[in-house]
Amino acid sequence: MTDLDALLAKQRRAFLTALPEPVSLRIDRLKRAASMIRDNAKTFCAALSEDFGHRSVEQSMLTDIAVSIGALDHAAKNLHAWSKPERRPLQFPLSLLGARAQVEYQPKGVVGIIAPWNFPINLIMTPMAGVLAAGNRAMVKTSEYTPATNAVFSAVAGRYFEDDEVSFVTGGADVGRTFSALRFDHLIFTGATDIARHILHAAADNLVPVTLELGGKSPVIIGSGADIARATGRVALGKMLNAGQVCLAPDYMLVRDADEDAVVAGLKAAVERMYPTMLDNPDYTSIISDRHISRLTGLMDDARAKGAEIEVVNPAKEDFSRANGRKMPLHIIRGATDDMRVMQEEIFGPILPIRRYHDMADAIAQVHRRAHPLALYYFGEDTTEQRHVVERTISGGVTINDVLFHALPDDLPFGGIGPSGMGAYHGRDGFRTFSHARSIYIQPRMDIARLAGMMPPYGRLARLSAWHKIGRLSKARKPGPDEGR
Repeated sequence: MTDLDALLAKQRRAFLTALPEPVSLRIDRLKRAASMIRDNAKTFCAALSEDFGHRSVEQSMLTDIAVSIGALDHAAKNLHAWSKPERRPLQFPLSLLGARAQVEYQPKGVVGIIAPWNFPINLIMTPMAGVLAAGNRAMVKTSEYTPATNAVFSAVAGRYFEDDEVSFVTGGADVGRTFSALRFDHLIFTGATDIARHILHAAADNLVPVTLELGGKSPVIIGSGADIARATGRVALGKMLNAGQVCLAPDYMLVRDADEDAVVAGLKAAVERMYPTMLDNPDYTSIISDRHISRLTGLMDDARAKGAEIEVVNPAKEDFSRANGRKMPLHIIRGATDDMRVMQEEIFGPILPIRRYHDMADAIAQVHRRAHPLALYYFGEDTTEQRHVVERTISGGVTINDVLFHALPDDLPFGGIGPSGMGAYHGRDGFRTFSHARSIYIQPRMDIARLAGMMPPYGRLARLSAWHKIGRLSKARKPGPDEGR
């Protein structure tokens, strides 16, 4: 097992010795990281398929390879602009006496990245784009559920990076606990909310700042004037991508009473178009493990026992029970109630509860009954209703008239809120997350403390300076009749 404390110390020594590192070296690291993924793309895709039991090469190229390279290239292209010092204005009297102020974005040091299994390349390399752009070193803890993908990282990383720049650590839960308790300068974790609580406790002992990208129950609201055929097609695509094993996947749908039958029919038609067969379909991904299959089956058993109607979308009527694999068709749950586990837990698989609502106030109230989600999806053409939904709900991000897309642009921050996460990254926001915004104040040659009346013995100038600010404040709010007596 790797001596994690020694590896962290080695990276920190290298970081401190090299300060300040030029932007050109950071760009070189970003380009090396992109080359690592680009040069080994086929090997990575084969490993991903091995880890999942089956995963389409095309999907892996889109969701793991291309997205990773895009984030790294975007950071390299924009780093000069992101890293420029920012001039900040100064208030009276400093503004008149020649003082200057600016913010410089300084690297923090060594950043730990704890990666999940569902997109084990994307969710390492996309945050790493911000980590390396900010000038940090990186230690990565890979998921124990993706041993083949981890082996590729371990085999190829040394061709592109010294281990005091970027290193990869493998192992199970015991290694994860040790890793999360290291004295990093920042830690980013992507994964389940329950595990995030342990990560936060471990990081708190060392006062390590943490970014959490979690999940939750991301709702879809089918609103006024929605094109149901288009909406259900987009929801089906987002739900079936990676067999629903996506933190941003639609987790449940809210539909008007009169629309439920049309929504169910639209979902079935969309799945049939994309996946006329599933068991031998190279485009459809397997569930990651038997344990996850068991968990998903338990969710459905619980819903069925509590009165739900479950419709299995199986266009070719294939026998999944006899299949030698872990593929699972879409299960639509009608009549889902709050006491069912499918409405309490993040699903992370091809199960989609549908709930009715009477009016938009009712739909929003149902969203509020659950913790703030990572994403919220609204379909409808009524712009007033669109704004009402956006303004009356809280979520990490929003996509209108589609799903997932708010997480794709490099220049939009990506992250959750509350139980769905804290902090954000991607693009400039990732650069700033993994940087320290350092205030720099430059004093002119004149004695400002004396000129501003800040130096004892205090006299008329000090009183004038203080009362100048107090007077400005008093103009903003008149005192009440009983104040100042």
